[in-house]
Amino acid sequence: MGMSAGYELARRGLKTLLIDAFDPPHPNGSHHGDPRLIRHAYSGGPSYVKLALRADELWRELEEATGEKLLERAGVLNVADPDFYSYEGRFQDASDHGVIIEDLDAEQIRDRWPGVRIPDHYRAMYEPNAGYLYSERCVSAYKKLALQAGASLLTNAFVTRIQPGNSFVSVSTKSDEFIANKVILSAGAWFKTLEPFIRLPIRSVRKVVGWFEPSGNSFDAGNFPGFTFGSSLGGYYGFPSISGAGVKIGRHETGVEWQPGQESEPFGAYPEDEGDLRRALDTFLPGAAGKLLRSAVCKYEHTPDDHFIIDTHPEHSNVLLAGGFSGHGFKFSSVVGELLANQIEGGQWGQNVGLFSVSRFAQSIS
Repeated sequence: MGMSAGYELARRGLKTLLIDAFDPPHPNGSHHGDPRLIRHAYSGGPSYVKLALRADELWRELEEATGEKLLERAGVLNVADPDFYSYEGRFQDASDHGVIIEDLDAEQIRDRWPGVRIPDHYRAMYEPNAGYLYSERCVSAYKKLALQAGASLLTNAFVTRIQPGNSFVSVSTKSDEFIANKVILSAGAWFKTLEPFIRLPIRSVRKVVGWFEPSGNSFDAGNFPGFTFGSSLGGYYGFPSISGAGVKIGRHETGVEWQPGQESEPFGAYPEDEGDLRRALDTFLPGAAGKLLRSAVCKYEHTPDDHFIIDTHPEHSNVLLAGGFSGHGFKFSSVVGELLANQIEGGQWGQNVGLFSVSRFAQSIS
């Protein structure tokens, strides 16, 4: 989110400094381990659908500006047990905003993608124009363009203190202090390191993903879409095998609590690391449940309601907050950067972000 905002601000001619505790793209946040799903028929109501559609436009603009392939329109198949999850609200929102979707029954799903094994009462919402983003390429693209537009980037610089003034904000690292008229805080799972300046109800958790060897080529990119599964087993998301990397799968909910600065335990430290992922593959995609080819550990940052925080600081209007993206935010980072730049430059977000107001957590912030 910060790199996207940095590019938007710099290209508008604003003097922009980006400060990162590491050197993006890096494995210490929530953006590594390509790819990330992008969907438009989104849960959460019209606000998300509008943001998703604008985000898609901006990703295409970024591709044109860089000449790089960042978005694959592979389609996304969302499968669910109706006893646990319904797509009904999303169908209406999609229709209202011109998003193309298909409502499929279990037989239609199995006919089109024979590798899927589901009971007869399951249903799916298929989005042919959805797909996935190469997340690390996207961050690198924003970084390159931001620097070309005149932004400065300070890497491996951990912020130690934020001090607001009457019309400015000072930001300190271990070796320097910087003064700005306005500041954006987009610390992801590391927001607790900015306390007591801001306290947000963000819970950081350790998450794992794995890439598994499929049999045959039915799960290869071009033959199989991105996917989600919702059932009594939990909520899972994944991707086809891209360039032979294997079928990537992760679980959306669960996760071990993580504190900023704490060493993340490696994949396999818990039996459920591989066990949860393999259980879902064995159940729904048995042909993709081969040997584990690769694994990764990353971080989620959950808000209590899993909605984002995009707002100004409760006490300092020249400090903007972008956080709590709850494991489903990457696809929106293009438009979140635009929203933040809009607010910095002109004092207006450009879209309705009321759903993401920090005031909804008034009892738990300071």
